[in-house]
Amino acid sequence: MKYRIALVDDHALFRTGLRGLLEHAGHQVVAEAASGEEFLALVQDLEADVVFMDFSMPGLDGAQTTERALEHRPELRIITLSMFGEESYYSRMVKAGACGFLLKDSAIDEVLEAIEEVNNEGSYFSPSLLQTLTRHMHLECDSEEETLSEREKEILVAVCRGLSNQEIADELFISKRTVDKHRANILEKTGCKNTAALVVYAIRHGLVEV
Repeated sequence: MKYRIALVDDHALFRTGLRGLLEHAGHQVVAEAASGEEFLALVQDLEADVVFMDFSMPGLDGAQTTERALEHRPELRIITLSMFGEESYYSRMVKAGACGFLLKDSAIDEVLEAIEEVNNEGSYFSPSLLQTLTRHMHLECDSEEETLSEREKEILVAVCRGLSNQEIADELFISKRTVDKHRANILEKTGCKNTAALVVYAIRHGLVEV
């Protein structure tokens, strides 16, 4: 499937290279920005399915830009781009609302997989980052004050497998409306804001393995 992509990175050479790879794969790069401020100036009228967001930029960083962008356009699917070694910043990106995480030296196949995953209402973590990130992330949703029910844990594991609410309903022989309600309860109990945060929560609490 062809997707519309926006690139936010202060390095023009990196944007040019990524743009070429994405367009060669059949996607359309509809916008580029060299800073968080520049991206926010165009976000209101942006027609994009996915935004690739650099974390380390002068001025507003990736987390600040993501949070402000999603206040205006909560439907945007934002994938964080970073160099290995910056994992301490990823908890901020999860809290800000990012739904994907890629290293800048990722292969194009992994980039394309991430685009597909986040557009199917899921999240994507670069495999080479996932174990390190979940070890070091400190999220507000780490609280265990409220225990998830067995059904909620079952649904959370299915969410981590990348299943949509309808697919979970079909697999568990329950209605999508019931899954929607359970998922809302899981988000409320854990304090997580999105699927990416739920994945981290599930791994940290031993519900799924990496």
